[in-house]
Amino acid sequence: MIQKQVSVAEAKKHLSELLGRVAYGGERIVISKRGRPMAILVPPVRSKPERSLSGIEGWLEEDDPFFEIMDQIGRKRAKHLPRVTRTPRR
Repeated sequence: MIQKQVSVAEAKKHLSELLGRVAYGGERIVISKRGRPMAILVPPVRSKPERSLSGIEGWLEEDDPFFEIMDQIGRKRAKHLPRVTRTPRR
């Protein structure tokens, strides 16, 4: 992991840039005052992504009835006309 040291004054001037380097570049940046480390900027700990439907690829066989049911729902929705709501008269 890359680690760089910057002064407090430099950190104040370039905080946004430093945060980008930490968050997207994975750098660790030591902020020092008069040569003594005061703080360290580190990337956030990445949590496990939440489970979603996109993660189920491969769970079902190609001939599973689920796919036919989903196709039927899709075809019916394509024919469905949306309801038109009326605005109340004043």
